[in-house]
Amino acid sequence: MELIFLSIALAMDSVAISMANGARCMNIKALQIFKMSFLFGIFQAFMPVIGYFLGLAFVGFISYIDHYVAFAILLFLGIKMIKESRQISVHCSLNLSLRMLMLGAFATSLDALAVGITFSFEEINIAIAAFVIGLVCFVLCVIASYMGRVLGEMLESKALVLGGVILILIGCKIIITHLIN
Repeated sequence: MELIFLSIALAMDSVAISMANGARCMNIKALQIFKMSFLFGIFQAFMPVIGYFLGLAFVGFISYIDHYVAFAILLFLGIKMIKESRQISVHCSLNLSLRMLMLGAFATSLDALAVGITFSFEEINIAIAAFVIGLVCFVLCVIASYMGRVLGEMLESKALVLGGVILILIGCKIIITHLIN
């Protein structure tokens, strides 16, 4: 269940962009929505894998403080997402080029890279985690694009706030669990 919540939190940047594109481009085509959502999902899936292997490279050096590192990363990312919710400026283009979509997907998946590092401190199956993160992101982005058409721009910043709060709560759970044990 924690992986699902984490996946939802990580997807919130991509969801916010998808929702904004849906709100600002009322005539965005289903193929464009699918392409955008697919790229967001792929990047969200692969970035934790990269972070995981980067983390494994130095996990032996910091294994005794891993819970503090995980907490600090998740707290930082959560606060960052909440701050970003006040500064969203997504400019939608009806000609969403592959280059622009890839840049957006990369930028919104950097949080997943950092989370992947925290995965290397835990006993987690990275393949399953990456698949779930990517799938959740894809599905939420498709839904958000269509919701954006209906609900407009008023919800895009709330998605980032929710994602930030979820990351902070997961970080708190990690630190509390390790302090209790």
